[in-house]
Amino acid sequence: MGEERVNVPTTESRTKFARHLLQDVQALEYMLKHQWFETETIRIGAEQEMCLVDKKTLKPTPKNIQVLNRLKQFPWATTEIARFNLECNLSPQEFTGHALRLMETENRAQLSQVAESAKKSDALVVLTGILPTLRKFDLSLDNLTPKPRYRALIEAIQAQAKSSKGFELRLTGIDELFISHESPLMEACNTSYQVHLQVTPDTFAPLYNIAQAITGPILAISANSPLVFGKRLWHESRIALFQQALDVRTTHDHMRQPEPRVSFGTNWLNDSIMEIYKEDISRFRVLLGSEVEENSLETVGRKEIPKLKALQVHNGTVYRWNRPCYGISDNGMPHLRIENRVIPAGPTVLDQVANSAFWLGTMIGMANKFKDVREHMSFADAKDNFVKAAQFGVDTEFTWFNNEKMGCCDLIVNKLLPIAREGLRSRGIVEEDIERYLGVIEARAKAHQNGARWLLQSYTKLNSEVNQDEGLTVITSAMIKNQMSQKPVHTWELPDAADLKSYRPVGLRVEEFMETDLFTVHEDDLLEMVANVMEWRKLRYLPVEDGMGHLCGLITTRKLLRYYTHRERPDSPEQGMVRVKDIMISAPRTIDPGTTIKDAMHVMRNEKIGCLPVIKNEELVGIITEMDFLRVSGRLIERLK
Repeated sequence: MGEERVNVPTTESRTKFARHLLQDVQALEYMLKHQWFETETIRIGAEQEMCLVDKKTLKPTPKNIQVLNRLKQFPWATTEIARFNLECNLSPQEFTGHALRLMETENRAQLSQVAESAKKSDALVVLTGILPTLRKFDLSLDNLTPKPRYRALIEAIQAQAKSSKGFELRLTGIDELFISHESPLMEACNTSYQVHLQVTPDTFAPLYNIAQAITGPILAISANSPLVFGKRLWHESRIALFQQALDVRTTHDHMRQPEPRVSFGTNWLNDSIMEIYKEDISRFRVLLGSEVEENSLETVGRKEIPKLKALQVHNGTVYRWNRPCYGISDNGMPHLRIENRVIPAGPTVLDQVANSAFWLGTMIGMANKFKDVREHMSFADAKDNFVKAAQFGVDTEFTWFNNEKMGCCDLIVNKLLPIAREGLRSRGIVEEDIERYLGVIEARAKAHQNGARWLLQSYTKLNSEVNQDEGLTVITSAMIKNQMSQKPVHTWELPDAADLKSYRPVGLRVEEFMETDLFTVHEDDLLEMVANVMEWRKLRYLPVEDGMGHLCGLITTRKLLRYYTHRERPDSPEQGMVRVKDIMISAPRTIDPGTTIKDAMHVMRNEKIGCLPVIKNEELVGIITEMDFLRVSGRLIERLK
């Protein structure tokens, strides 16, 4: 959504905006019918999203405005919705010759300039689909980029949300994540490398169908986003996270199934781009308005090119993974584009351009080879492939043409790469560049290794060596070191905990450090059962909760020891005790998850206690003990050697 001057519409302004929207649709239909569009020159382009992190902690740092103020002379640098994100827009390149190498060269140059500016704000740039060190509280509205269009978007989505629980995220992979969030800013988790292909009106529908058909394997081989808040989830968790972050639907007893604003689509196209625009206007209520002065029908009547501002604004609030785009070229002629939104940012510039080359080459190669992709694959299979690719990445088994079942890597090496090579050759891309970029994809597929698998393997390895925060920081540090190199991700070694010499848990909050996989008991549980659980699980502290998850008390080994040593004494109060409520600490000291670990340590030291249950909104959400501090302090001491 590039338009800056947008607003949350009132009833009156929504009606006015809708009238402009309909005028734009009619104007676009007229332009298509009378062949106003550019057809001779085909261009490609890309948008690079990125994260900013503090150079010491490698956590998100809200300094995008500071960084951009030093880049004012560069119109390609712009904001994103969160204050720790930035975006760079690459120049359109004519799709021939050295276009891909020019894309890579410009990408590197822009990132170098951004990194230099970020350095002056004590920040570093990270290319990744979802930043490993991102925390849930980083997504508070305090981190919303202070621009009216972002505030308007957030308010408009919140106004349409029907659930009292806010926005929920539920994903299951190796781990499970099930949380609610107060605002749709959760979408700021996602950073991508969005690739654009200019198409003609006549080729839009068949090429769009090809884009849908190949989205699954393109996504699978480029997956790079399996970690969310320290949980190992889908190989490309961006897909589900983005949809759920903006999902304003709610459940009902009946079978009505409205489409989400973030969507793969509902069917193949038959004839024209107009099918998408008309469906989206029919399905999705106007979310944002804008002051539109142009009457596009009158503009067309004067034989001038309209901006179609209302249509652009509405299209910017419906998030298809393959999105249709209308634009006006520098020569003044209108053009159409297909925007691929599934490719994540990173892990390296080379990997990103390789992903782009694979998509672009496969698009053109498939169009040259197959007259109508719908004759070879059902839409249901294309959509199923997309969802499976997001979940399983290179481990996906696809349903391909004519119902053939193929593993991801076999499909890419044996079927798609030959098509992609021929597609790039047909556009006149130089052979050296074809081998440079598609060679990365081939090697990645043969190694069965992409960014997602590297991240999962790295995190699983580090989990056995260090705590969660250290592990995620080590991984982020390794990504930063490698992202501008000529080494694609399938050649990276797994990081080692010792690699991060300067790890500092400065400003860490309790919620980043606490144990959330809790063993708990209830007040009426037998003490003998509690003692066994604590012995089996090697626990020194056991929270007591009720059926609603509210903390009722705390059992400690010290309390149990006193119980067992005193219960045989005839004058002891412990003699008649048999249940948890008889010996538990009924009002234990607790702490809020937003408290810093430094303050938590002070509480434990000053009050001479060994653990703190963590409470949020009266609910038990975790526990932190002296052993947690001992482990991290021990490793910090080791690093001083």
